[in-house]
Amino acid sequence: MIVWLNGTFGVGKTTTSANLEKRLDGFRQFDPEWVGFMLANNLTDHPVTDFQQHPSWRRLVPVVADEIVRATGQHLVAAQSVLVEDYWAEITRGLHAMHHEVFHVVLDADSDRLHARIDADEVEPDHIRPWRHRHVEVYEGAREWLIDSADMVVDTSTLDAAATANQIESAITARL
Repeated sequence: MIVWLNGTFGVGKTTTSANLEKRLDGFRQFDPEWVGFMLANNLTDHPVTDFQQHPSWRRLVPVVADEIVRATGQHLVAAQSVLVEDYWAEITRGLHAMHHEVFHVVLDADSDRLHARIDADEVEPDHIRPWRHRHVEVYEGAREWLIDSADMVVDTSTLDAAATANQIESAITARL
């Protein structure tokens, strides 16, 4: 099983993913962003504004996930915003073609809370914040299809990462 945590910046994907990995035996984190970093580094002559725009990112993420599953025998927890419906369809088709069950979890929160969390993030460099803020609006535009495509939606507006992980853990345990 591949548990994919989707949603925008500030919603709690990364922290929830770490919580899930600690709680669930046989699960490990998979960060699809590293596939994007690799492509960005190697395709500097093919400029894009987001590595997800590279068709090769959408083809390679399922391949890399599959290789990690094969190498470890573990399930994966992926925390990555995918806010373009066609991109999500490509990734899930690729994972399903390799016989992986995808449990799509959308972490949701209201815009005001998301903006406040982005501003409070002390780890993120200041020059990245405006980009993250702009993606809240992109998320709002994608919210309807995301929720429609989700196996589970968790409103993190009033939940911390541990409580969010607890809800997801219960749903995953019921499926396994």
